[in-house]
Amino acid sequence: MIIAPAEPHDVTKLLAFREEAATWLRGLGSDQWSRPYPADKLLATIEAGTVFMLRDGHTTAGTITLTADAEEGLWTNDELTEPSMFVNKLTIAREYAGQDLGGRLLDWAGDRAQRAGAWWLRLDAWTSNEGLQRYYLAHRFTHVRTVCEGTAVNGGPRVSGWLAQRAARPADHGFTDFAPAPEKLPFAA
Repeated sequence: MIIAPAEPHDVTKLLAFREEAATWLRGLGSDQWSRPYPADKLLATIEAGTVFMLRDGHTTAGTITLTADAEEGLWTNDELTEPSMFVNKLTIAREYAGQDLGGRLLDWAGDRAQRAGAWWLRLDAWTSNEGLQRYYLAHRFTHVRTVCEGTAVNGGPRVSGWLAQRAARPADHGFTDFAPAPEKLPFAA
């Protein structure tokens, strides 16, 4: 499998991935990702070079967004002084479930974060999705705290404020990596 930057034509596939995941999550009793995600915001993240696609031949098996930009209101000023990269929108196609591709994508992200000079790979997960939280804990993340107050970037109530982190470190993720080398973080040592 290869990992490569998403391209503008991937917007449709990414929106379909999100809907597939939302449908699956609804079946588990979760309202995660039940709000439609704006295609223009997704396209902006693709154009910023922060969205990556995991491809198995001509089939997209998964996606991950990895950025140096923290969502406003989640991390403290002291935490934001520590070089970090942030995982968002990790999604695996249901037909590829059960192969730990998500865990391997997290390893890829941690490796890429370390090469960029980050100390931490951080994320925020849905506050009510305990299964997802257990998943991240099983993948060596440590729960930092849960932020419930405030509003999300889209103006709605904050629902994704379970914060976790793990050290950014080299990893053998097993993917063929076609992503360009990461830019060094401006505050990295």
